[in-house]
Amino acid sequence: MYVRVRRRARHPVPVAGSHASGLGGVALLGPAFVAAVAYVDPGNVATNLSAGASYGYLLVWVLVLATAMAGLVQYLSAKLGVVTGRSLPEVLRERLPRGGRIAYWLQAEVVAAATDVAEVVGGAIALNLLFGLPLPLGGLITGVVSMAVLSIQNRHGQRVFEQVITAGLAVIAVGFVAGLFVAPPDPGGIAGGLTPRFAGTETVLLAAGMFGATVMPHVVYLHSALSRDRFGRTPDTSRVRRLLGATRVDVGLAMVVAGSVNIAMLLLAASALRGVDGTDTIAGAHAAVTSNLGAIIGVVFAVGLLVSGLASTSVGCYAGAVIMEGLLIRRIPLLARRVVTLIPAIALLATGAEPTWLLIISQVVLSFGIPFAVVPLVLVTASPRVMGRWVNSTLTTTLAVVVAITVVTLNIALLWLTFSG
Repeated sequence: MYVRVRRRARHPVPVAGSHASGLGGVALLGPAFVAAVAYVDPGNVATNLSAGASYGYLLVWVLVLATAMAGLVQYLSAKLGVVTGRSLPEVLRERLPRGGRIAYWLQAEVVAAATDVAEVVGGAIALNLLFGLPLPLGGLITGVVSMAVLSIQNRHGQRVFEQVITAGLAVIAVGFVAGLFVAPPDPGGIAGGLTPRFAGTETVLLAAGMFGATVMPHVVYLHSALSRDRFGRTPDTSRVRRLLGATRVDVGLAMVVAGSVNIAMLLLAASALRGVDGTDTIAGAHAAVTSNLGAIIGVVFAVGLLVSGLASTSVGCYAGAVIMEGLLIRRIPLLARRVVTLIPAIALLATGAEPTWLLIISQVVLSFGIPFAVVPLVLVTASPRVMGRWVNSTLTTTLAVVVAITVVTLNIALLWLTFSG
């Protein structure tokens, strides 16, 4: 079985009307929701719970800023796919020498491996919480089930795959938002958390992890392929314009959902878990949620975590296939890819390392991969040679450059604060 990363619709998706609000517009939604699942993966759970439980509402501003940045980045990725009919890795392959392509692919695969660690570990933790399964066995089950989810794309096409992943996103949202109805956050605390500030090296580390978990490099590559495979390439100017309008709605809605879920996690930890012993781990946070908010909320929380791991690792594996084919024009069997990417996660779980710590570190690794995805994306979408009349405006390019600089600066600050002390 192979991942079909260039599955094209035989007939273009119809575009009805000039707005995405009509029936035809609704039919165009979906690719961004697949990408959005990566923004609510288990790595987000670890960093957001740690931030809220340890520092209350202090880092709310990080999630708001990171979500806004992610929305811009995902739109540019989708725009590239709509306008050119190619994925970002395909575009980069044409512009890099052979050695550069291989080196670039290697760093992207390291990022993908870090992603898989977070997602498989999260699924393993959820299975342990729900059924008491050993973590390595839970990780293996997560990988196997995710392969079954991914096979939907091969057998039934992208649209059905999008629907399954979107349904998973809805379950995740319920799982992580439900607790707020039992333990409402403090409005004053939320308002105070919107002021950008840090409180020492640990908060910078958490912020870097939160950016790494929210601006996900692998879905920057993937989203362009999702748009390419859904819409193909068309010379029809009016159709491209309508597709881009629908894409803005798609990305906006998806990021509002993902951002709200992430913020809900932090608010829940800040309101219900602040100062509670053991909340520096997901298992401890789950125990505290169950104790303070009730068994039902605890089960719903664990189910949300499980679906998060299953859905996001499926999307991550799909992204890995897109990266490899786009840069190297190579495909490997899905089973082989799944086994290879599972090995690091299961090996780490087998060592007995604290799984929540593994999640947070994986998100920091992801944050270092962001510039390698975002900077080339900004450059190619700002190039008239690539985008033609759909080239980014000066304002869009400026905002995208600010996003890239912000992430790079945060990572440099993290290194300096960590090693200078």
